[in-house]
Amino acid sequence: MGCLFALFAGVFPRLALFIIWVARPVLVDAAFSTWIMPLIGIIFLPFATLIYVVLYTPGIGLTGWGWFWVVIAGLLDIGHWVASASQRRQIPGYRGA
Repeated sequence: MGCLFALFAGVFPRLALFIIWVARPVLVDAAFSTWIMPLIGIIFLPFATLIYVVLYTPGIGLTGWGWFWVVIAGLLDIGHWVASASQRRQIPGYRGA
């Protein structure tokens, strides 16, 4: 079941984070003090937020390798934004500024 969720989260990180938030709200509540930060994470950096919630240890937080994976996930999120922005010019009828 864990491997299936990992594959699912790799394809749909926003939905996976939402499912974790609904199924195990204690994980998200332990990682964030308010509901606004995970909501912003779902919108802008879904992979990084998902990895942060999964790797967060209550009372300790994240340590070296945990931060490494969050940074890698953040780079994947930024890469996704850059790739989608560069592909807009290839849409038929797109008129750039």
